[in-house]
Amino acid sequence: MRKKGLAAAAVIAALMSTASYAQDDFSKVEIQTQKLADTVYMMTGSGGNLGLSAGEDAVFLIDDQFAPLTPKIEAAIAKVTDKPVRFVLNTHWHFDHTGGNENLGKAGGIIIAHENVRKRLSSEGFIEFLGMKTSPSPRIALPMVTFSRDLTFHVNGDEVFVLYAPKAHTDGDAIVHFKKSNVVHTGDTFFNKMYPFIDTSSGGTVEGMIRAADLVLRLADDDTKIIPGHGPLGNKADLQAYRDMLADVSARVRRLVRQGKTLDQTVAAKPTAKFDEEWGKGFLAPEKFVAMLYGNLKR
Repeated sequence: MRKKGLAAAAVIAALMSTASYAQDDFSKVEIQTQKLADTVYMMTGSGGNLGLSAGEDAVFLIDDQFAPLTPKIEAAIAKVTDKPVRFVLNTHWHFDHTGGNENLGKAGGIIIAHENVRKRLSSEGFIEFLGMKTSPSPRIALPMVTFSRDLTFHVNGDEVFVLYAPKAHTDGDAIVHFKKSNVVHTGDTFFNKMYPFIDTSSGGTVEGMIRAADLVLRLADDDTKIIPGHGPLGNKADLQAYRDMLADVSARVRRLVRQGKTLDQTVAAKPTAKFDEEWGKGFLAPEKFVAMLYGNLKR
């Protein structure tokens, strides 16, 4: 999600229920790196999970969290390789995934994203569910290379397929498949072990989220390592459980909407009840998740 600095994180923290979004001091954030394959890594800090491919050809980074964390991210990458970041792929436009674009662009990184990401980053925006206005990003922070459907990189001995997931978390989501390494980065189409945020005002839909999960499930096998946008490293079984939860809860909320129930009545019906113990302790509290789905399905 895209605003600059601590104010944006504070707004999210006020609305969301997980401590990882309540960071008011990025100096306390530590970037953790987990090796997943010969040249592919998952990195965590504050904001969206990062993917990293580092090898003979280049450093390829997926997402870049918040601007104040760029030096820490660069320091963590330097422990893996002495090469600078050459490619930065944004999985979507939200500022907890693109906040470092300006810093990395100034350092010579080539930013790549779906064409809708550039459109949203280059204009004023409004994330309706969060009541948050966003300002246009400077030119250097905008994707230099955009795609409308899919894209392929041949880098570090791997084929890296970038797949467009339409109308999912937003209208510009990318899923990244490292074929040889058997790793997939889902961006925010997958929140592992927590209820996901769907940005309806940015073109996101719960149906698109389910389709995105189905896409990755077709790509994955039991050994595939799946980097979610948020949450711990996952596997095919984790993604299947997430997909089933989304389908079940959204079907329950859809029935209530069709019955003419109000938002308060829908929340009171507790359509997430059987999932709350496992999924309801993270990014969105159950009642917030239901309210989000209600607004999404009403549209």
